[in-house]
Amino acid sequence: MATHVITGAGSGIGTAVAERLAARGDELWLWARDVGRAKALQERFPGARTLVGDLAEPGRLSWALGHQAPPERIDSLLHIAGVVDLGTVGELTPRIWQATLAANLMAPAELTRLLLPQLRQSGGHVVFVNSGAGLNANPQWAAYAASKHGLKALADALRGEERDNGVRVTSIYPGRTATPMQEKVHRQEGKAYDAGRWMTADSVATTVLTALDLPRGTEITDLSVRPGP
Repeated sequence: MATHVITGAGSGIGTAVAERLAARGDELWLWARDVGRAKALQERFPGARTLVGDLAEPGRLSWALGHQAPPERIDSLLHIAGVVDLGTVGELTPRIWQATLAANLMAPAELTRLLLPQLRQSGGHVVFVNSGAGLNANPQWAAYAASKHGLKALADALRGEERDNGVRVTSIYPGRTATPMQEKVHRQEGKAYDAGRWMTADSVATTVLTALDLPRGTEITDLSVRPGP
């Protein structure tokens, strides 16, 4: 039985991944913004444990984790949580830039740093669920794409640094996926939302599990997945 720490399990791709891992009997530690959300996650995933800390405030994650008891062994750390606010460069304020970079880049970096000892001990796996925006930046996506480009750089550097410690690192770049975040994006774009046009969260979860389940000695470094016919 493997032990997984998952951010973003309350919605979309994160929920799908947590459901798949729970169904096969793995141990889940679900990251929650606050105590109320932690309780909701425990109700949704019976038997799961929770860790509480606001990813919007990465500078406080060390303090938050220091007042809890994280697992002694971590087989995978799955970074799935994220935020998005669209706008042109001429419209985006420092507040939006800071909030986007904090949640999408700085928090994953800090959480990885804090949990590296457990990952090294187990020869664990860090998975960053990135975005197609982490490879290409389109108009109105500057802040989000910058955070995701940075997340790719974080993963690439981490992979080289931790290879000798047996830690695998994977970046997954989903295209548009039928999730509450995608519905929000459509509202910001002023477009009608049709979930049937996009990939399911479960299909992206399959790519995450594929990376996790590769035999030792193999590693998916980067994997793009797009809506298909």
